[in-house]
Amino acid sequence: MGAASAVAVALAVAWAAVALVLAPRHDARALARGAGLLAAAQAAAAAWTAAVPVVIGGWFCLALELPGGRLGSPWRRLAAGAVLLGGGVWTALLLRDGDPGSGLRFGLAFAGCAAVAGPAMALRCMRASARERAALQWTAATALLAGAATAVLLSLRLLMGVPADPLPWVLATLSLIPLGVTLGALPATARAGERALTEAVVVSGFTAMIAAVYLVMVIGLGRVPEEGERDILLAGMAAAGVVAVLALPFRARMTATAHSLIGRAEVPPEELLATFGARMSRAVPFDELLLQLTESLRATLGQAGAEVWVGSDGILTRAVSVPDRPQERLELDERERVVVGRTRVSGAGWLAIWLPGLLAGHPDGTPIRVAPVSHLGELLGLIMVRRPGDGLPYTEEDDRVLVELARQVGLALHNMRLDSALQASLDELRRRNEELQASRLRIVTAADAARRAIERDLHDGAQQHLVALSVKLGLATELADEDPDLVKALLGELREDVQQTITAVRELAHGIYPPLLRNHGLGQALNSAARRSPLPCAVEVDLPGRYSEEIEAAVYFCCLEAMQNAGKYAGDGAAVTVEVSVANSSLRFEVADDGVGFTVEERGHGFVNMRDRLGAIGGRLAVESRPGAGTRIRGEVPLLRPARRT
Repeated sequence: MGAASAVAVALAVAWAAVALVLAPRHDARALARGAGLLAAAQAAAAAWTAAVPVVIGGWFCLALELPGGRLGSPWRRLAAGAVLLGGGVWTALLLRDGDPGSGLRFGLAFAGCAAVAGPAMALRCMRASARERAALQWTAATALLAGAATAVLLSLRLLMGVPADPLPWVLATLSLIPLGVTLGALPATARAGERALTEAVVVSGFTAMIAAVYLVMVIGLGRVPEEGERDILLAGMAAAGVVAVLALPFRARMTATAHSLIGRAEVPPEELLATFGARMSRAVPFDELLLQLTESLRATLGQAGAEVWVGSDGILTRAVSVPDRPQERLELDERERVVVGRTRVSGAGWLAIWLPGLLAGHPDGTPIRVAPVSHLGELLGLIMVRRPGDGLPYTEEDDRVLVELARQVGLALHNMRLDSALQASLDELRRRNEELQASRLRIVTAADAARRAIERDLHDGAQQHLVALSVKLGLATELADEDPDLVKALLGELREDVQQTITAVRELAHGIYPPLLRNHGLGQALNSAARRSPLPCAVEVDLPGRYSEEIEAAVYFCCLEAMQNAGKYAGDGAAVTVEVSVANSSLRFEVADDGVGFTVEERGHGFVNMRDRLGAIGGRLAVESRPGAGTRIRGEVPLLRPARRT
């Protein structure tokens, strides 16, 4: 029997070595070498019992190499070398004396090595990666099961004297450990290492408890059970094992049955915290999330009803209620908001003082609880639960669950508001981007139109004057010798033509970029434009200095466009005022008239051009007008740099 057990273990270790070689983990192949050597030593021990000490050393070294097949620290290498050396010397002495060895001594030596290897594996598990930890957990799980099986075998031997020789059976339990090493190296099963270790701890603990109880019983008897008593004892141990396996599921089922009999839900109140958190992580729509929460609250904490109120700025509305109740609204002043938001959980007496509206329709003496839903001190809502008048009072645990749920709902409401604000910002950015693209298109189109207008003005104005000058100069050259008096008259005309040409070029240049604006700033440029206005125009410019060409040009042409519009549409007898100043790091202007006014929806292309011109430098334009009440045009441009002193 001993040789067969040794062969079975050798085959299990060899199978693990092959599986490790085929595993996708590269470090598993390094561990396969140690497993192969251990399988060879285990097969040798099946033929020569004296080789068992070397096998014990092999198991010890394999445990220290887990999970990567290497002895990482000098202490591990020293311990492995010492145990292998001791096992080799022990085997040599047994071969010299022809002694097959003692099974008890082998067992004690193996137990001692296991006592050292176990903490070493636990220490490496603490420092290992997640993948390596899973492999160690599988090995530890099967080692615990092997230990539990050994405890059962030894207990049976002490209690009933069977098996007569437990050593081969104990040796056979070692076949479980190579199975754990293999399962830890495979990707498909490695992730289940933590659960496997947990189940192994539970099974091993129950097994040890049952064995200890029956050992104490036998010690209490003061003797080994006789033949008839052994059958009863064995049946009792089997029954205890079945009870241990079914204890937890049976208790859970009986608890659920008891809850249903007394009118409580199967899910205890404290489990609402975990279920609500799980629903939040699944991106359930918030309305559906609140409905699920309210239904769960009614089933656990508020058999007579549950409600959730939400809102902001002291205005709360009933969002959902079970059973359904009509929508209502609560308005809280600043003091009430502070008091309610800082209250942990409150009952009917407190509500009668601070929130009497919540008690409407509920008879006196009704067990009721309200928890504020808040985040970072801001009141976002309320959670209310109530029980029947003859229901049980609320406990501290119920209050704790309600407060924690309110905290999670507050976090969810806060996150929902952040999402809404982010979506609104994205929509605003999208709208601004569309406006920017349209504005850029209009600016390009306006620039092309301005270039064509300049070309037309040059062709029809200055160019025609220059052509006339060229013709008259040619004529004067031809008549210079024949008719001096006529030449003098032509020269006088040429002088007038030159003056007209200069005036035409100056007017053209003035329309492109006024020299006064470039040389003297907004004040003189706007005053010059006001003098050319067909309506009386008063200009007031109060600036600390000069600004960039882009800002001054944008403000000048916007004011000029507004003044021209007033001259065209304000009507006779109207007057225009222009004001330009700096306030709050912005350059502001206002062009107002007391004319006939217009409907703002009927704005023309001139206002669009002004808005585009200001928008290109981050500014804004506002137009106020109505029929019979005049027109007021305001603009604002942010100033990134202070004014230049002149």
